[in-house]
Amino acid sequence: MPRVIDIQDEAACELGDCLEALESEGYKPYEEESLLHAANWLRRLGNNRTFLGDMLLEELKQGVDVAEDASSYGPQVVMLSGLGHEYYMRANFWPSADEHMFRASGSSAFAYELPHDHNFDFLTVGYFGPGYSSDYYEYDYEAVAGAIGEKAGLRFIERSRLDPGKLMLYRAHVDVHSQLPPTSLSVSINIMHAGGAQGLLDQYKFDVEKDEISGVISPGGSEVFLRVAVGLGGEEARDLAHSFAGSHPSDRMRLVALEAQAGVLGPCERDELWRRAEGSGSRLVSMEATRRRRELQLV
Repeated sequence: MPRVIDIQDEAACELGDCLEALESEGYKPYEEESLLHAANWLRRLGNNRTFLGDMLLEELKQGVDVAEDASSYGPQVVMLSGLGHEYYMRANFWPSADEHMFRASGSSAFAYELPHDHNFDFLTVGYFGPGYSSDYYEYDYEAVAGAIGEKAGLRFIERSRLDPGKLMLYRAHVDVHSQLPPTSLSVSINIMHAGGAQGLLDQYKFDVEKDEISGVISPGGSEVFLRVAVGLGGEEARDLAHSFAGSHPSDRMRLVALEAQAGVLGPCERDELWRRAEGSGSRLVSMEATRRRRELQLV
């Protein structure tokens, strides 16, 4: 489960002080000194019981456009820092099942009961309310290829809650959790790591009953661009997809390139494409190619 970091510090700081400290030292969760430096400043910010409410009030006073910019990451998120660094900060709002926004949108809008891992490390602290609970699992990322339906090897750890003041490190590609709605509205504050390789690393969702990978929830912009370009019929785009399928360093991008090509082919040509892909030398591509050929045979 996520690593609980017990820092006893009663001092409080402003958001600007926290961001300045992170800017000066960075946030490298794989280095213990850097991790604890960031965690200590998150603890101090969490001790400031008024900064977030004051910030939201000021943004509302300035008008709708400013408030929408602050929540541009999504309706349950308020960004606390800009992007473009090796980290960013955000506040997450977690509604209870009794609230109108939950009843109107459903649990999936807030990623409740969606077992998933993360392709980045992040620190979190319970800031307001009782906090959400999670069923926590761990698995070996290196042992899986990432194919849909592949056995994940999940190990259940425990169910626990992000209590007020509790500070934890979610470890990339290790910790899997399925979140449950809190008993009343809750808020957490996060420091997210944004590494350069993140876009090439998968983030999965899981079927815990079957102990399987059930999907990928981290498609990058390049994947979408490639699918659209090939779908629009350009010869250059098709050539690029063919090149990516054969030699791209990311197995996931190789699979996407094959999917883009398959999308503009007839059933027989598509089956031949996936037949060749079964011998690609990539576990992920080979497993997915076999699954796609099986689906074609069922049509």
